[in-house]
Amino acid sequence: MKKKWLITLSLLLTVLFVYSTVFGGYFDKSEYAARRKKLMEMIPDGVAIILGAQMPGGYFSFYQNNNIMYFSGVEIPGAILVIDGMKKESALFFTISERAARNEGINLELVRNPKKVTGIENVYPIESFSSYLSRLVSQTKVLYTPFKPQELERECTNEKFRTIFNNMTMNRWDGRLTRELQFVKLLKERFPNVKIKDCSEMIWNLRIIKSPAEIELLRKVGKIGVKAHIELMKAVAVGVHEYELASLFEYYCKKEGAQNLAYYTIICSAENHPYVHYHKYDRVLKDGDFLVIDAGPDYHYYDIDITVSYPANGKFTPRQREIYEASNAVHKACMSLYKPGITPQEIREKVKEILKEQGFDLSKDIFKQRTMRGGCGHYVGMAVHDVGGGPRGPLKPGMVFANEPFAVFPGENLGVRVEDTILITEDGYENLTAGIPREINEIEAMMKKKGAIQVLKKAGIY
Repeated sequence: MKKKWLITLSLLLTVLFVYSTVFGGYFDKSEYAARRKKLMEMIPDGVAIILGAQMPGGYFSFYQNNNIMYFSGVEIPGAILVIDGMKKESALFFTISERAARNEGINLELVRNPKKVTGIENVYPIESFSSYLSRLVSQTKVLYTPFKPQELERECTNEKFRTIFNNMTMNRWDGRLTRELQFVKLLKERFPNVKIKDCSEMIWNLRIIKSPAEIELLRKVGKIGVKAHIELMKAVAVGVHEYELASLFEYYCKKEGAQNLAYYTIICSAENHPYVHYHKYDRVLKDGDFLVIDAGPDYHYYDIDITVSYPANGKFTPRQREIYEASNAVHKACMSLYKPGITPQEIREKVKEILKEQGFDLSKDIFKQRTMRGGCGHYVGMAVHDVGGGPRGPLKPGMVFANEPFAVFPGENLGVRVEDTILITEDGYENLTAGIPREINEIEAMMKKKGAIQVLKKAGIY
């Protein structure tokens, strides 16, 4: 009986391993096929070429870029995906030995039977890409490729582009292009009779609207983030180092299966509030400190964005209470308005009316800050600041973005931010990060509970 049980367990673990490594761990191949089909419909006159991520140069695990993952789920270094809008088929190029694949945790079935596993019609070794491309340009006069940089873990394409452009491309002692723009340059040089067009925004428009499968995954990511934040809230106390809190948040996320964090954990306190994204973890919490902790997990290439604000000693002062209640009121007013068809500008105007009805004095310093006006923040998805920026026109079902009112008062060593990740549904909204204590009485009650740091210290093993 024991032997049979062990065999069954072994088979189950094998199935789970295959499932978790075929496509970077999540969607069925039909989901990726549907996405490729949508892009094909956008480029009926040409072919899109998407470069995959290369192996990292140091001791880091390989992480595929978001565009390749979005359209194929293939987590293989150096892959190239071609999506043909004319023939309505795709081609995948890669070369990797079974030994190298196994070393990276890649399912060997993907290497041995890539067509069956991925559903991609054509699969070729990477060495044949150049000859394939030469034949391709004889059949089309338009090649599409993303001009914006690839997103790897903890990266956002537009932010990455600005950083590279300012620090490398415009550097008089450097001048290199991004990998993507170098590829564009080579295509133009080698195929002067072919138009090279940017398909970045086409991909962005697809990624902005989340599918039912993506939404279900984001719900799971949200639960991981909520659980980690609650555990962190219990562990915060006077005398705790900020680096302890950052480490603890990462531990709880990875304990629940997250592959990484969506971004470095942000902890602002005391004189560091004005820097908003401060992450040096160089303070020991003192009595009277007020914290802004902005942190979220990355799970199967999808991110969640959450921010909480509370006092280090677990008890709000009158001023802390004043700014927190104002920020939370804006946050809740926004959520009461989210629905398809409404615009961010309409939300901002209606939020003012709601706050006035609730008795808030909008002439106070708290509400004069731009960030406290309400509306819609940045998109969230495969990047924490997801492609497309943020909602500008009417909200649409499937949009996922941050609701993040905040205010900073440098002269008072004080700041506050209340942030959840919001999904627009067919008839309203869903808070993907619901469950975090947001009311002051809830926060103070939660902070009275013992967290991991306190429990371990009491046991004498911390």
